[in-house]
Amino acid sequence: MILRLALRSLATRPVRTAVLACGFGFGIAVMAALLGVGDVILEQAHSPAIRGGGDVLITGAFGPVANARYLLSSVLGSPEFRTRVAAASPSRRSTLYLIAGSQPIPVAVRGGIPSLERAVGDSEVATAPAWTDTLADRAWSSPDPSQVLRAMDRFHPLPAAGGGAAMAGATIDPASWAEWLYFNARSADGRLRVYVTFLTGPPNTARARTALVRLQLDRDGRSENYSAAAAIDEQPLLQRAPDMDVAGNRVRLDGLRYCLTLALSRDRPVQGAVLPQIVGSLATPRGGRLTGEITLDATPGRSLPPATIAGARGWVSGYVVPVLSGAIGGTLTIDGLPLRLDGMTGYHDHNWGFWEGVRWQWGQAAHDDLSIVYGRIFPPPDVADPDRVPGFLGVLGSAGPIAFSTNVSIVEANGSDGAAPRRLTVRAQGDQLDIGMTFTTEESVRTGMALTRAANGATLDFLQLGGRYEVTGRAGTRDLRFTSRGSAETFRPRQ
Repeated sequence: MILRLALRSLATRPVRTAVLACGFGFGIAVMAALLGVGDVILEQAHSPAIRGGGDVLITGAFGPVANARYLLSSVLGSPEFRTRVAAASPSRRSTLYLIAGSQPIPVAVRGGIPSLERAVGDSEVATAPAWTDTLADRAWSSPDPSQVLRAMDRFHPLPAAGGGAAMAGATIDPASWAEWLYFNARSADGRLRVYVTFLTGPPNTARARTALVRLQLDRDGRSENYSAAAAIDEQPLLQRAPDMDVAGNRVRLDGLRYCLTLALSRDRPVQGAVLPQIVGSLATPRGGRLTGEITLDATPGRSLPPATIAGARGWVSGYVVPVLSGAIGGTLTIDGLPLRLDGMTGYHDHNWGFWEGVRWQWGQAAHDDLSIVYGRIFPPPDVADPDRVPGFLGVLGSAGPIAFSTNVSIVEANGSDGAAPRRLTVRAQGDQLDIGMTFTTEESVRTGMALTRAANGATLDFLQLGGRYEVTGRAGTRDLRFTSRGSAETFRPRQ
């Protein structure tokens, strides 16, 4: 029927029918050509060669890749990926302005490491033999694990939103800024635990920071605290950290070994000592001395790189774990009696930010070559919605990261009102991860922290928990089923 109509139309109006047929044909041809060109453009847009060579392009979710040197050395450089990655090169794009008379001309530029750019096949630099690696470039092309560790463990200046005119009309108190190095060690049976904190507050007008060193020693359920405090210059701290000196106590990073030297006095609780805005109940000396040396050995790749959470009006909180699990050594001398620490397992993290109204949940466990760390932070509701800040859980092995998830729940089974939780249940799920962890509390130490408040305004105490984890599930290609001792932290209303 359609063919008959077409033939009659052609017979009665041949010119009009021919023009119409040519128009339809031309339109179809143009559409086919545009689709072909579009497909080529799309394919080229996805080609890493357009961005400087290579087969895979790695970008950050919200801009530049954070901690790219750690990614190169400890992730892509791990045994799992090393044989599968021919070459990897960092690059950064920016805009420069060429001033011609009074007229600025924007120029899009890209920088990279010469030797690595050639290795990934960047044709733009292949014919530029004069472009060679500088000393700073070699820190990327051949990263020193100790320098990567030191860069992760640096201290931070007070953000602009944390002081001066920038604070006008804001609720963030610059006095709530604090940054600290935290170390812990535990024996295999959990009967001996040591916690060491090197904590600094915000800088004053003379660019000095009040600093506190505190050691908490738990032996067979009995807890003792030792401390020392002093004002230290901010500039050397920002330049040399994690190396720092406070009142005869010091931290030194020697290669991949942290060395702590301690000279502390035993405490008795009082109100309003050093940094009362951060820790509500510290101590004054009551006699008794603790001296000693502690070492903690880091393993390349067994770190959690820096992560920062930002909120309204410049609020920020940061966290990094340079040592997820490492061997502890050294000796403490307490009132003339030695206490050997050799054979204990250690951990080290680093925190910074504004802490008024902030609380958190955290835990860590290690078994054989595995290290697991999890946590969640609850910011003040006027800077960020606490219910929308996800938790995290990371699993690392001897060869580097195995799996990571932000789909994490942490549920606490409470005892009596204000008491330490009897049990914590942690669940993490992701593409490469499905883990359940149950923590049974065996020891608990409570510390007052003046700035931390519950949603109803009640004062909270900081709880450090020791106990045992039961872990089951899957991380990457590994099936997990083990029991090990570990640590946890949380908050409870003050009793």
